[in-house]
Amino acid sequence: MASLKLGTRGSQLALFQANTVAGLMQSRAGVACEIVVIRTSGDRLAEAPLSEVGGKRLFVKEIEDALLEGRIDLAVHSSKDMPAVLPAGLMLGAVLPRADARDALVLPGPLRGTRPTSEDVGRVPRSGPAISLEDVVRRLGPSPRIGTSSVRRTAQLARLFPGARFAPIRGNLDTRLRKVDAGEFDALVLAAAGLIRLGHEARVSAALPPDACVPAPGQGIIAVEVREDDGQTTNVVNTINDPAAAAALTAERAVVIRLGGGCQMPIGAYAAESAGALALTAIVISVDGSRTARAETRGPLADAALVGARAAEDLLARGAGAILAEVQQARALVEGLQP
Repeated sequence: MASLKLGTRGSQLALFQANTVAGLMQSRAGVACEIVVIRTSGDRLAEAPLSEVGGKRLFVKEIEDALLEGRIDLAVHSSKDMPAVLPAGLMLGAVLPRADARDALVLPGPLRGTRPTSEDVGRVPRSGPAISLEDVVRRLGPSPRIGTSSVRRTAQLARLFPGARFAPIRGNLDTRLRKVDAGEFDALVLAAAGLIRLGHEARVSAALPPDACVPAPGQGIIAVEVREDDGQTTNVVNTINDPAAAAALTAERAVVIRLGGGCQMPIGAYAAESAGALALTAIVISVDGSRTARAETRGPLADAALVGARAAEDLLARGAGAILAEVQQARALVEGLQP
């Protein structure tokens, strides 16, 4: 196999992820990758809130179409951007070791910190958060302006910041950082993994513990998607797969599949290996943060899908179905009012 065509978005973070996968394919399987940049609907609608333009699948559809049509051999995504149910004919071929899965609060202006080396990329910051979460809450005051385009984050942070005004923010990472530094927001909430991977570890003012803000399913995991009928590429891609991260992703995606949740729903799920088993925390929360269904399950890594399904059943027993139905109904009403 001479080389493979690898499809990706053209953002700075997406290209970092694509080059990381390409480097691993070369070093472990001796296979070179030609990176093919594909512009997605999400890139073309860069300023519109995700909840108004169809959700995160906008960032993968055109890439998946190219994969199905054979114009590329594999696709690299942030796994949290992928739909819970993949299109017929496609499958996950591999995932890389998980980076820091937490959400991060970013205040205006870089705080003191050390720029990570290549060996540090993807690891939890060794020095920990620059300041405590309690200090951030006090510093922001009673009614901060917080930038985030995530319904999940907004719903959970509404409990930490009951007087906050949440506003959507899109654009690449540098654009978002410029907006908070210019005073358009008092704080941003971003995935810690993206900040670390692009050398902005010093901008993590405080990392939110998973029990305070349960991450999005798949957050911090780079996924490689392949065609089901392409055994040769699948075998090569499998050489870079991380079993622990793959099990965690399987469990987290199983939660979303069982709940019937799609993009931009207030669902959090985070699984981690502990003592040889998988420990999963999952949450469904009303948009205003007033009602919560929470579940914790545990099981062998080999039963990852079952661990996730059990958590989802527990959530449903605790009222998650009603919460999600209300979110869907509210969204349908908004869409019905739009011209």
